[in-house]
Amino acid sequence: MNVIGYVRVSTSGQAKDGYSLAYQQDEIRSYCQEQGWNLMNLYSDEGISGAKVNEDALEVDRIGFQSMLATLSTQPIDAVVVLNTSRLWRSDIVKVLVHREFKKHGVDVRSIEQPTYSIYKKDPNDFLVNGLMELLDQYQRLEIALKLGRGRYKKAEQGGYAGGRATFGYKAKNGQKYIQVDEKQARTVRKVFQLKEEHPAWSLTQIAEAMNEEGFTTGQGRLFTKVQIKRILDKRDFYSGTYRYGNIEAHGLHEAIL
Repeated sequence: MNVIGYVRVSTSGQAKDGYSLAYQQDEIRSYCQEQGWNLMNLYSDEGISGAKVNEDALEVDRIGFQSMLATLSTQPIDAVVVLNTSRLWRSDIVKVLVHREFKKHGVDVRSIEQPTYSIYKKDPNDFLVNGLMELLDQYQRLEIALKLGRGRYKKAEQGGYAGGRATFGYKAKNGQKYIQVDEKQARTVRKVFQLKEEHPAWSLTQIAEAMNEEGFTTGQGRLFTKVQIKRILDKRDFYSGTYRYGNIEAHGLHEAIL
């Protein structure tokens, strides 16, 4: 069985428990040798709390631990060996984060001082903590969306492109605060409005069929449906050079297609 070891001490933890890095490493090496396991590497974190979490990224905030995760994603590892599970986590939130990462890679925990422990055993407490973590994830997504919304609103007020995927017919480059006309897509957009003006009685489906017959495709290279046609027609103001974000309306912020 291929395994890797993990050791950790904090200033207070080392003095209280006597779990020095060297002691933990020696114990893991001896235990793996007794079990006949292939110890491929040992990772360590010194002076780091077992309850420390990066709240923005919702991940365990330890360099050694993150290096260990990188190994799990690139090599076939069966288990992570520790002296005690307290070396991996010191809080329920960190415990759930560790379980989540290990389960992604099909990895279990082998604890020398807790020989029957497995992250795959059912624990009623985990259901509660997992539920809390899901709420935290949702909160984080909402917070990010709110921050992005504020940023885009501010950009629109200042006359800049507010970001996000560029509307069909335009292209945006990373790091640029404006959008440019995509000539190939722009011809497609003009054709849609041309057909609508020439055949005002046509349905959206009829326009889509005519576009497909003439060889025009969507941004993904697919045939047009009435849904894509409606999305284009609904953006007449934008294609005429008007930009709206919330109650902000500005003209001439980008080159008009129509």
